[in-house]
Amino acid sequence: MILYLHGFRSSPQSAKAQQLAEAARARGIAFASPQLPASPQEAMMLCEELLNSSATPVTVVGSSLGGYYATWLAERHALRAVLVNPAVVAHLDLAPYVGTLTQFHSGEPFEFTRDHVDEMRALEVTAITRPQRYWLLVEEGDEVLDYRLAVAKYGGARQTVLAGGDHSFTHWKDYLDDVLRFAAAG
Repeated sequence: MILYLHGFRSSPQSAKAQQLAEAARARGIAFASPQLPASPQEAMMLCEELLNSSATPVTVVGSSLGGYYATWLAERHALRAVLVNPAVVAHLDLAPYVGTLTQFHSGEPFEFTRDHVDEMRALEVTAITRPQRYWLLVEEGDEVLDYRLAVAKYGGARQTVLAGGDHSFTHWKDYLDDVLRFAAAG
């Protein structure tokens, strides 16, 4: 199974989630992409329920904040992970956003609190233990996160670092087949 984790304020309706879901279904690969709650603790409980109910090995694919979560899950459960322009220090990156926000795809409001920032800090993985389980996909033009932090954090892992692009990872469609092959290899 592929478990896709979206970024902050995003959803399973994102282009990356939808494109990966379609590609996985076309190849008969089980796919899940839950709407993650604002609470990191609740988000990880939801993901762990999905992991525990999967009948097949799981590869987690995470974009932005989803990459931060994917790293925690990969370390905790010895999973393979594909990280797309991932957040590396999410509790620092997102601390300025405490307050009432809206979801990008639905426009629904939600509260992001200091407690959520603390929960995020508790999920920080300072160093990965088995780099061969990871594949990092970053674009140098990411205007939201510094790709160099991810390159350093995931040293030793398979890395695809592309010039240009932006936080959405503009080359996503070019890598769908490779992402599915990486997931199947686990």
